[in-house]
Amino acid sequence: MTHHSPLSPLRIGLQLFSALLGGALLSVFLLTVATAQDYPNRPITMIVPFAAGGLTDVPARVFAGMLQERIGQTIIVENKPGGSGTLGGAYAARAAPNGYTLFANSIADAQNLWFLPVPYNAIDDFAMIGMIVEGPPLVLIIDATLPYKSLAELLADAKANPNKISFGTSGPATSPAMALAQLNALAKTAIAGVPYAGSGEAARNVSPSGVQGAFAFYAQAKPLADSGKVRALAIARPQRIATWSEVPTMQELGFPNFDYSGFVGLAAPAKTPQPIIAYLNKELNDVVQTQEFRNRMEALGMTVPVENTPEHLANYLRLETKRQGELAALTGIKMNAPQ
Repeated sequence: MTHHSPLSPLRIGLQLFSALLGGALLSVFLLTVATAQDYPNRPITMIVPFAAGGLTDVPARVFAGMLQERIGQTIIVENKPGGSGTLGGAYAARAAPNGYTLFANSIADAQNLWFLPVPYNAIDDFAMIGMIVEGPPLVLIIDATLPYKSLAELLADAKANPNKISFGTSGPATSPAMALAQLNALAKTAIAGVPYAGSGEAARNVSPSGVQGAFAFYAQAKPLADSGKVRALAIARPQRIATWSEVPTMQELGFPNFDYSGFVGLAAPAKTPQPIIAYLNKELNDVVQTQEFRNRMEALGMTVPVENTPEHLANYLRLETKRQGELAALTGIKMNAPQ
């Protein structure tokens, strides 16, 4: 005869707790799977942390329009500018991780933490989806009425006359300012930086009555060069631009590791279910690899990435954040200790 020892109240309580916990975890798992299978079933909001019409907004908006046609759901592009992009970033990082709030990240996410108190981690607080586009690069432009026909001629005069030449920038903690600081450090020049409200305004002020030059983004520099107002002397990335192939790169001109290309990526709040991230990555790649999207980005001096996984974007951001810290040290600006 087998004797069954009576279960103690403690053991009964533990078994009941385990059953309830197991059931709760199973419910969460099933809910996640169901949510992912049903996704998307309502409009998606994409947060762009800069103003409409800017270098992050335009590719994000083109992409959003083409993506919503594919998935059959409205994608609302919501601009939340401020704090060099950190206002929109903080909003997106705090959003519910359900795939209905996405974030257009950019090179600012690798730069800001070196200069500003950023209330979130631009990598760990997001689930990366993939890159929308790479570029545009900065282009070194000068007033077309100046005599310099090459970067070497410009730098020779800058060395001979230290206070003669000034470049417009879009403020201290920005790519144009860091590019100028790197050029001054490598060429041993002292070209002054004159801050403007934005890179577009800085480029437009390259004129006989304004500044002598600037590092301007391709989409700003090309129309000014085509109209004869400025002359392009160098591209600030390792490869020449297909649509402006006559302009040499800084690397060709003896300035290695001179790479100021932006990017626009797509991310979601951390803890967004993996099936949703995988779905969005596939749809993203299907959009950006179309000839229509490629053509529209090429006109802006931007290119579509070849490798485009969530892991690639996360690794790129980690490496770029480290590199931007090294560049930031060249600016002479008091740097922020990253949190």
